[in-house]
Formats: sequence, C-alpha cells, structure tokens
Amino acid sequence: MNERGGIFAGEDPFEITRHWLDEAARLEPSDPNAIALATVDADGMPDVRIVLLKEIEADGFVFYTNYESAKARQLDQARQAAFVMHWKSLRRQIRVRGLVEREDGAQADAYFASRPLESRIGAWASPQSRPVASRAALEAEVARMSAELGPDPVRPPFWGGYRIRPLEIEFWADGAHRLHDRYKWSRASLADPFDVLRLGP
Repeated sequence: MNERGGIFAGEDPFEITRHWLDEAARLEPSDPNAIALATVDADGMPDVRIVLLKEIEADGFVFYTNYESAKARQLDQARQAAFVMHWKSLRRQIRVRGLVEREDGAQADAYFASRPLESRIGAWASPQSRPVASRAALEAEVARMSAELGPDPVRPPFWGGYRIRPLEIEFWADGAHRLHDRYKWSRASLADPFDVLRLGP
C-alpha cells in the first residue's frame, strides 16, 4: 500500500522538490535555493560548500560556477556528487546523490545573460579558488574588466553550469519525538524508473 501523502505525495520527485522549494521561498529569509554541495578530490578527500541551485529540470538539478574553481576540478574528475537542501523554517531537507555533466551551451548563455551586470563582470574578474593579492587588487581587476567588456559581457569560456542527474533523492521531514519521516527514491541507472522506500528515522 502506498502510504505517501501530504507533503510527500506525488509520483515525480522533481515536482515534489519544486513544491518544497516554493514553500521555502515564502518562509526562508534568504537563499532558499542554497545547497551544500559535496565533492571529492583526486586523493579521496571530501569537500563541501554552499552554492545556489538555479534550475530543477525534468531529470536534473543545475547550478553554475567557474570551471577553473576547486569544485569544478573535483566535479570534472569524479563525475559524481551529492548535495543537501535544508530549510530550518520548514524543518525539512532533501538529499541528492548522482552523476554530473556540464551545461556549457545555450542554457548557460541564457542564465549568464540574466544575471546583474556586476555579477557578470565579477565572473570574468574573479580567479575563483586561487590566491589574490588583496581585496584592492580584486576590485582593480573588476574595474579593468568592466571598462574592457562594456555593458553587455558574454559568458566567459571558463564559466558555466553543472547538472546533477540523481540516482538517489531522499525527502526528510521532522517528526514528533524524533520519529522523522523519510522517503528515498532510488534507481540503478539513469535509464531506470525510481523505486521508493520509506526509511526509519
């Protein structure tokens, strides 16, 4: 018997995620789309940082970054990653594990063009994850790039998106007496349908 109902109802985990994010957007004071992205480096050392989820697609989750950053090097090397979205206001979280691919085409161009001008200039000017001499040096580079690129800079060749296509998505909601509700959607490959299991708290 399928006992899933309420906030867990539905046969599409991406649609459930959209509903939860829409709820969080009405309650969270800032960045309801923040995710803690976990990767691993070439030596097997784990790494984690907050990034902003920008798109929930029919079969994937997309965010954007500098391709020369530490996270990008780790994503390109491992081709798999995990993330968690946590909303204290809702007392819920979503965990995702899956395979990684670049989004480096028209979709990335369109998203870059939608960003504020200052953010687009910053993407060109910032040597993300690499040393900078000082804040003043960084601001000077921003000013130089602003003068060079003009009012409508195109997307840098070293900046674009990543798509995580999940093999697992777990929905968690706080429950009374720590009897939390957890449902894990999992599939053996991207070509397979998801199976859904209720997990113990």
